[in-house]
Amino acid sequence: MAMMEVQGGPSLGQTCVLIVIFTVLLQSLCVAVTYVYFTNELKQMQDKYSKSGIACFLKEDDSSWDPNDEDSMNSPCWQVKWQLRQLVRKMILRTSEETISTVQEKQQNVSPLVRERGPQRVAAHITGTRGRSNTLSSPNSKNEKALGRKINSWESSRSGHSFLSNLHLRNGELVIHEKGFYYIYSQTYFRFQEEIKENTKNDKQMVQYIYKYTSYPDPILLMKSARNSCWSKDAEYGLYSIYQGGIFELKENDRIFVSVTNEHLIDMDHEASFFGAFLVG
Repeated sequence: MAMMEVQGGPSLGQTCVLIVIFTVLLQSLCVAVTYVYFTNELKQMQDKYSKSGIACFLKEDDSSWDPNDEDSMNSPCWQVKWQLRQLVRKMILRTSEETISTVQEKQQNVSPLVRERGPQRVAAHITGTRGRSNTLSSPNSKNEKALGRKINSWESSRSGHSFLSNLHLRNGELVIHEKGFYYIYSQTYFRFQEEIKENTKNDKQMVQYIYKYTSYPDPILLMKSARNSCWSKDAEYGLYSIYQGGIFELKENDRIFVSVTNEHLIDMDHEASFFGAFLVG
């Protein structure tokens, strides 16, 4: 009877196998529970750190912190701001170094003469002047091949509106020192008293010429402008201004001057009669 009961129950080997299987299952369950637990904790920490960093920029984190306090330095908000500040500082330093090097390279490429002198303007504005007997050239002067009478005397000092900059005035002629394209202009003011005679037309032709001298012996006409006056019998004075201007190419040592007809009618008032040129390119 006893031997039959022992033969009908589980053997020792089967019992050991069952214990091993149970142990493995229990360990697997513990590992799974531990994995899920730590995964949830890590995710919560990441979410908390991300929200804290965003709150630092959106000003949603109202908690006060001291940069000198150790607890504040360990806070995620302080760490985010510190890292961002370091990044911005590196970018500013790098940009500043690149800008300084670029400026130094450009300064090295500029010639010392340009740095010392700076931009030079080439221009002149000369005005009429009173009280000079040699205002106009004589009829038998060397300008006899030019029409009209050349105006010899202009006011070139800085006493009024007149000035000279990198141009030279000689015998009423502006001397060019730098070749290029110049805008040349002039205005002459005619003022006279009418003398009315019976059965006589009191018309006067007033012409202004602008010439240039080159290596060619004869002067070259650049511009001319003319007015013809025929005043009524009731007019006591005749007043006329002639203005003209244009762009011309001039070379070094070229000279430009103004001549007029009816020179005895010219009023050399410095606001009304003037002559000038300036370099445009």
